[in-house]
Amino acid sequence: MSTALDTGSPALSIGPIGLSSPVVLAPMAGVTNVAFRTLCRELELARTGTVSGLYVCEMVTARALVERHPTTMHMTTFAPDENPRSMQLYTVDPQYTYAAAKMIVDEGLADHIDMNFGCPVPKVTRKGGGAAIPFKRQLFRKIVAAAVRATEGTDVPVTVKFRIGIDPDHHTHLDAGRIAAEEGVKAVALHARTASQRYSGQADWGEIARLKEHVTDVPVLGNGDIFEPADAVAMMARTGCDGVVVGRGCLGRPWLFAELSAELTGAPMPEAPTLGEVGAIIVRHGELLAAHHGEDKGMREIRKHVAWYLRGFPVGSDVRRSMALVTTVAELRDLVGALPADVPFPTDGHGPRGRQGSPSAVALPHGWLDDPHDDAVATGGEELNSGG
Repeated sequence: MSTALDTGSPALSIGPIGLSSPVVLAPMAGVTNVAFRTLCRELELARTGTVSGLYVCEMVTARALVERHPTTMHMTTFAPDENPRSMQLYTVDPQYTYAAAKMIVDEGLADHIDMNFGCPVPKVTRKGGGAAIPFKRQLFRKIVAAAVRATEGTDVPVTVKFRIGIDPDHHTHLDAGRIAAEEGVKAVALHARTASQRYSGQADWGEIARLKEHVTDVPVLGNGDIFEPADAVAMMARTGCDGVVVGRGCLGRPWLFAELSAELTGAPMPEAPTLGEVGAIIVRHGELLAAHHGEDKGMREIRKHVAWYLRGFPVGSDVRRSMALVTTVAELRDLVGALPADVPFPTDGHGPRGRQGSPSAVALPHGWLDDPHDDAVATGGEELNSGG
């Protein structure tokens, strides 16, 4: 499916998909479901008049997709007007990779497949998945090749996302980028931290620059520490990368994509929202979650977002506590309606959200680092539930 989001030359091309803003929403488990993606797209459209970036759904497991696990199938929901539809696969096995990618193209489930080789969560890496895989160069190659082979002859591009490596002593990103390009992916994305860093410390943008110099055949995207539009400009200027991937910076700030689009395309910068406008966004997010999950689960899901939305605003602990226990959309509306609407966006409302974590040794299968050329699939790696 060829997608042109403007009438001029695209700012970023991923195979046949043209994007007028070189910005990608990073898939985040439990966050980037259809409700959040719809909200980001609505806010970009309302504030800039365009929907210009790529909004990727939360990660789904290849085996669970092939076996049509009900939870996984629900996670693959896209809005009727969502275009392009982007799905991220978690996989450790070339056979399941091929089957899942073939299912996606045969059944028209998505227009773009991204592959997760960057997840640092211990329950993932100790099974030989996520950020553990690129160390096994031949296994990594076989998995990527399987996805590309399954999409051959279609307009569904495959991309991969990975980290610098497992830890400071085991960097793999240059090999991973080279191998992925050789096997036919249409773009690579680097989260400029090692798995052992998790989300702590600073992303090493210098490694994005190294990857860009090393991989010249396909676009290279940078990920890590983009919290403001100026950060995206700085990353692209310093590294030469072709686009940016934004994760934690948009938690509680789904309008960030409108600001990024404006900054990178030269459009007027939208005004930062007041507390009243943020409140309306919270309610809309809650409504979308309730529509997707049902009201009970939707309200449980909105609770974690509320703390991110209200960061820096002078909202009392009683109100915050009540919002953290909200059970109905009507209750959410009432609580939001009591907020002082004209409070401006706080100067300290920016920066990272979510868990930073602390550096730690990466959990790996026994003997995982003994042979980087071993292509054996780790036992049990495909049994993880979707979402990592």
